[in-house]
Amino acid sequence: MKIVDKFKKVKPLISFEIFPPKADSPVTTIYDTIDDLYNLDPDFMSVTYGAGGSTKDKTVEIASYIQNRYNLTSLAHITCISSTKDEIDMILNSLKDNNVRNIMALRGDYPKDPNVVLPTNRYKNSAELIQHIKDTSDFCIGAACYPEKHPDAKDLDSDIDFLKRKMDAGADFFTTQMFFDNEAFYDFYDLTAKKGINVPITAGIMPILNKRQVNTVKNLTGNAVPKKLMRVLERYENDPEALREAGMAFAISQIIELLSWGVDGIHIYTMNKPDNARKILSSITAIRSVLTSENKIPTQDQSN
Repeated sequence: MKIVDKFKKVKPLISFEIFPPKADSPVTTIYDTIDDLYNLDPDFMSVTYGAGGSTKDKTVEIASYIQNRYNLTSLAHITCISSTKDEIDMILNSLKDNNVRNIMALRGDYPKDPNVVLPTNRYKNSAELIQHIKDTSDFCIGAACYPEKHPDAKDLDSDIDFLKRKMDAGADFFTTQMFFDNEAFYDFYDLTAKKGINVPITAGIMPILNKRQVNTVKNLTGNAVPKKLMRVLERYENDPEALREAGMAFAISQIIELLSWGVDGIHIYTMNKPDNARKILSSITAIRSVLTSENKIPTQDQSN
């Protein structure tokens, strides 16, 4: 099923993100993780690429496994920065042949190795990739957005302009980069609406379980870390179990507030740890039930 159609039936959606095993590890090492996450009843599951597209074949295989083994809607990431246009078409055809109907279309990170030569025959950004997919296929297309702007963007206003370009090219929904400040998300959401962006936006949340993790995320994304989160990290940084407990509590609180505000969906960056996802969902079971019931769109009687 297409994710865009799920949004038309009920909100909020709850989804998980996993990443493939390293290139030198068997793809089957991820199957137990998928089994555990499936039992938590997500609305869909997305599968990332490795750095530089290093696990693109595994992404196709894993997304196909999720779709066909469980009949669970899967979302396959595609990045274009290091792939030729022909390689992109091969991946699209493979996904189509394996019944995967949803794609997260991304530019991807530039290679860190300065000696890597990017192909000339490539899509230079996600908008170009989205336009090609929309023009040549019937995939549902997701794209990324950044409540505190993309690291490469000049400012948030110009970044939202590019987001509008992605929607106009054919993006059906957006998923945010992980963030820790809900107020930044609310402000971002208001700005997107003023720019005419009217597709669903899901909030990407990752539990912070150690201080090194948040510093890594901050360096990669440039996102602000709220003082209340920093206080938690500093208070418990020398006790791993206490820090893990406090980090989970912060993420759960963040999710409950977003759900109560009326977010279109929550996308949990699981880091391939089903126990963390299980703890989050067990803490919002009643809230999820109430909101799903309130926001369910009745199916029209087709007999007339």
